[in-house]
Amino acid sequence: MPETNDKPEFSRGLEGVIAAETKIGYVDGQAGRLVYRGYEISELAGKSNYEEVSYLLVNGHLPNEKEYRDYDRKLKELRTLKPDTYSLIKEIGKSAHPMSTLRTVVSYIGAKDSRTVEPNLDEQHDLGIELIAKMPTIVGAINRVYRGEEIVKPDHDLTYSDFFFHQAMGRKPSDVESKMLDTALILHADHGMNASTFACMLTISTLSDMYSAVTSAISALKGPLHGGANERALALIEKVGSPENADKVIGKMIENKEKIMGFGHRVYKVYDPRAKILKEYAHEVTSMNGKEELFHTANKIEEVMISKLGNKGIFPNVDFYSGMLYSSIGFSREVFTPIFAVGRISGWVARSLEYVRENRLFRPKALYSGTKELLKYVPINERD
Repeated sequence: MPETNDKPEFSRGLEGVIAAETKIGYVDGQAGRLVYRGYEISELAGKSNYEEVSYLLVNGHLPNEKEYRDYDRKLKELRTLKPDTYSLIKEIGKSAHPMSTLRTVVSYIGAKDSRTVEPNLDEQHDLGIELIAKMPTIVGAINRVYRGEEIVKPDHDLTYSDFFFHQAMGRKPSDVESKMLDTALILHADHGMNASTFACMLTISTLSDMYSAVTSAISALKGPLHGGANERALALIEKVGSPENADKVIGKMIENKEKIMGFGHRVYKVYDPRAKILKEYAHEVTSMNGKEELFHTANKIEEVMISKLGNKGIFPNVDFYSGMLYSSIGFSREVFTPIFAVGRISGWVARSLEYVRENRLFRPKALYSGTKELLKYVPINERD
């Protein structure tokens, strides 16, 4: 017999369904707020750095000086990849989409780690920290190989975001690029029970290992309705081409009921606070790199969208400006989503560790809508 509920309730996509309890952070979609462990995102983006925010998410409080030094040292010690991992990236990274390469590499590293066999909580924590440490190295190497360039020798004196930039671009960032990328990673570090975070938690709830959980998260993030939206948002801006075209192109897309990437959000019904912060950097970075037209076109698209659809709660989200920023400093658009993963890895790890400490296997029900009549089996030679 099909599964039944005493009080059947159905929410497509689990929208509005509370599936877990957390102290890590929350999104207030009506007020346009994003909070990590009690800290407003604008406060952290303006005053903190990624290492501090990562520690905050995983450990529950901002580190003191000793805790910060120890955490920073640990991340630097664990950054290095083994030669066979680099070989794998070189083998598949030239032709595969960078997100596919990232998924495969994380799974490969996990397959060679003996701690992944029924890990205890301490081992899950250690695996998580190692993944946080290695993610910028992995994505940096993927970016180099995808572009047909040599992998860069690690510079372990650099901060988390500067190290990632150097690994990916082969040069050290300017002060503006450094602050922009660090801010972007902070803004992407956590965002409630989004699809990739839920995938990560779902996998860890089976008591699988952290590598498997993060591989699930990467697989979910790869989709165009989640992490892949920033690639398509940049493509939209380039399609419009100039501010003068925005009214006509966007108006036509709205008329045809086409999805306009970079706008609207399942949670935010006002302006995404992350987009507000990135928009400021977008103006500065595009001007610095001679791509002002890109920003002005995006700004005009935003004006048109808000005038036409703002009354329906459709505003720019974080994807609208992040792709433009990454493109302006030299990243290929196929690497935009892996950059997302470099930031989100701390949230994935933090939420998985929090959930598994008081674990309950996720096991939702489905509302059966098929035939209720029990059918008799008919041999194949007697069927119409």
